[in-house]
Order: sequence, then structure tokens, then C-alpha cells
Amino acid sequence: MKNSTLRKSLLMAMAVFIATSSVSHAKDTESAIPTCEKKYGTVSVVEREDSPYRYWWRDLQLESPVALIKVFVQQSKCFTLLDRGKGLDAAKAERALGADGELRGGSNVGKGQMKAADYVMVPDLVNQNSNAGGNKIGGLLGGVIGGTAGAVIGGISLKKKSADVVLTLTDVRSTEQVSIQEGHAKKTDLGWAGGGGVFFGGFAAGGASGYANTEIGQVVTKAYLDAYIKMVEDVKQSQPDAKANNVQQSVTVAKSGVLFSQANNKSSPVRELEPGMTLYPTGEKNGVWWKVQDELGNEGWVLSPILQLAR
Repeated sequence: MKNSTLRKSLLMAMAVFIATSSVSHAKDTESAIPTCEKKYGTVSVVEREDSPYRYWWRDLQLESPVALIKVFVQQSKCFTLLDRGKGLDAAKAERALGADGELRGGSNVGKGQMKAADYVMVPDLVNQNSNAGGNKIGGLLGGVIGGTAGAVIGGISLKKKSADVVLTLTDVRSTEQVSIQEGHAKKTDLGWAGGGGVFFGGFAAGGASGYANTEIGQVVTKAYLDAYIKMVEDVKQSQPDAKANNVQQSVTVAKSGVLFSQANNKSSPVRELEPGMTLYPTGEKNGVWWKVQDELGNEGWVLSPILQLAR
């Protein structure tokens, strides 16, 4: 009798433990992708065009890692995601129809409507070591990373089920690399994705469902997630603002004019302006007057109607 009661108590305790663990696991996987309270700008996710192993993922029957990173970005709400892939191609086709007069009146499709990307995010393999056995793929893809990152050797090993990747966030206007983060994962890390379905639930819609189907796909996912988590932490600390941190687009003088010391034509002239000269707006404006600098460092005010955007 005592043994029966003890057995029932143990079974009940195990049931409670399993249920509690399942709930805890679901919460852990759902919160694996970091989130932000505000967006830090617009971003497009693209592949490295110059990588000799650009399509490494095909040999693993995976989709492009771009699809994977887009899911991270979308769910994190840290950036506004811009489509510079198939969606852009389709948009261009739609705009071409509008330009040819094929769309109905009032369709409101035309030039000057697309958002500019503040940042470009590039997923890559940090490195690899090719061998005759085919256990590893890639080749020094990411090269040697400067700064605190140092050199990393690893890549993707099918034998060890490990992955070393890198994510780079670049400011489009200045080309400054805002954040470079490495990510690492191995088979023993897969406890985080044991349920699979909870974490990978939104990946199918994002075109990255293949990463849930194999161990190596899950390892690669964990490695990129590791890098993305570090990148989000870095961005939250540095608080970048691509638009505010960069100078205004340069302009050229379209008509002859004068650079004045103040925002009125009765102030003392700084210099004469000739057509074709390049000027750099400071961002300060007063009505139709813009404050600018020339290529020699002279600063003053000019009437904006005589200017045009540099091309």
C-alpha cells in the first residue's frame, strides 16, 4: 500500500515537473529573439556579393541566411525592414506599369515614395576550412575581424555540428560599420530549440522554414541568433541615429549667386558662387536660406532656389 502511494506521488511529481518545464521552455524559446522598445532606423538585409562561397547554404538544403535574419529583424522590432530582394523587383514592375499609364488614376504609385535604408545588415560565415572529406564548407569567408572580435576559425562543421558566423551592420550614408558581431553554436546548444515548433513557428512565412528541419540548420540558426542578440545589445548601448549622425547630402550651384555671412542679402558677402560648385548644407535653415560650407571650409548662407542636389 505504501509502495503504491509512493509510486503515485512520484508520478504526480513527474507530471508537474514536465508540465512546468514545458511552459518554461515555451517562454524561453518565444523570448529568444531580443526585442526593442523603439526602432533605430530602416534596414535592408543582403548577402555578401564578393564572397566566393556566397551560396554555401544550398549544399545544406537551406534557404539563404538573409531569410533567417529577416525573421529576427521583423520579430525584434528594432528596425523597420525594407525589401531589397524579390519584393523590390515586384514593386519596380508595378511602378513600370504606372509609368506606362497602365494603372488606374489615383493609384498613387510613383517616384519619391520608397524609404531609404539607413543601414545594411550582412550575414556571413566567419570562416571555414575546406577538406577532402567534405566535413566543412566555406573558406576564410569573413576574414579576420578587427577590433575586439579578433580572428575566428570555425565556419560550419557537419561532423561536429557547429557553426561560426558573423553579422555586420553598416551605416549607408557614411559606410561606417556600426556593429560587427560573431555568433557561435554547436549541437549541444540545441536544448533551446527542442520544441522546434514554438521558436520556428514564424519562419515558414519568412521563407526560412528549412532551418527547423535539420540539426545543422538549427545550429546555424542558433549561431546567427547569438550574433543578432549581441548586435541588438550593442545598438541599444550606442543608440545610433543614421540620419542625425551624418551630414546632409551635398548640393551644387545651378545659378550664379553669392554666399552671405547672414541669412539676408544685405549682410557682408563671403564669396561669389559659380554654377557647378559643390556645397555642403549644415542642416540649418532660415526660410529659403540654407547655411552651407564650400570645399575650402568657408561657411555662410545661400538662397536655396539657386541650388540643386548633387548627382
